[in-house]
Amino acid sequence: LNLTLMNSLRDICDYVVTRTNIIENYISTENMLPNKGGVCDMLKVPSGGIGTKYQVGDILISNIRPYFKKIWQADCEGVCSIDVLCLRANEKVDSRFLYYLLTQQSFFDYVMSGTKGCKMPRGDKQQIMQWHIHLPSLVEQKKIAGVLSTLDAKIQLNRRINDNLAVYFVNFELPRHKFWQESVP
Repeated sequence: LNLTLMNSLRDICDYVVTRTNIIENYISTENMLPNKGGVCDMLKVPSGGIGTKYQVGDILISNIRPYFKKIWQADCEGVCSIDVLCLRANEKVDSRFLYYLLTQQSFFDYVMSGTKGCKMPRGDKQQIMQWHIHLPSLVEQKKIAGVLSTLDAKIQLNRRINDNLAVYFVNFELPRHKFWQESVP
């Protein structure tokens, strides 16, 4: 890989600050899943209010208690809470590659090093944008992101298969074979 040192995260993306009324596809820290698990459906969307407008490809990161590692790359348009940081890649970086950069433990460690508050620490937006990264060429970024996306898709498929098998084994009794009955007291 031919790596180029970029000065900081702010060189390759921007905070989205466009505000709009809360509508469907609302994301808050409550429906973001820990450990890079994405998002789940919001049980109750706030009526009224203003949030940050996000679009497909934007990266949403919970800014409250960053140690939970709540991050998601938007696959639809919507609105997020002001407690969720919305980052949009610029022309220097592939948005999927940026997502994978930001899922690294080193990023979350960096964010935690600049948090403010004890009970519910929050990341420092200015400090976050100073995170230094090495950036390969755009062609290499797309290749790397493609491989990682393929691996993620396989992991998700395996999780769905495992979940389905778990439901099957819980809901149905397996037939008892003669060898089973003889070996189990």
